[in-house]
Amino acid sequence: QVQLVESGGGLVQPGGSLRLSCAASGSSFSIYYMGWYRQAPGKQRELVADISSSSSVTGYLDSVKGRFTISRDNAKNTVYLQMNSLKPEDTAVYYCNAKIGFTEYWGQGTQVTVSS
Repeated sequence: QVQLVESGGGLVQPGGSLRLSCAASGSSFSIYYMGWYRQAPGKQRELVADISSSSSVTGYLDSVKGRFTISRDNAKNTVYLQMNSLKPEDTAVYYCNAKIGFTEYWGQGTQVTVSS
């Protein structure tokens, strides 16, 4: 069982930056494939970025490539999403996800609003 708690969301102006954190409790964080998803009002949830257990593999949604960076610290049971050059279209609730095999866990989400 894994519990995920996101933090770091908020209101930021276009062009600004935020860093989201997802703290995991429970066992075996280091073996989970971790991801950040987002869901904007009226839209489907989409995968923004993910990272393998050893950090050797990362993947990004095309629209965030070059702006967002996912990383993890297995010693701290935490995964991060550094978001730079934020745009209004990045506004959404951001969710942390942990996955292994057919088992996955979700956090409660953190709101990111990009607006002037």
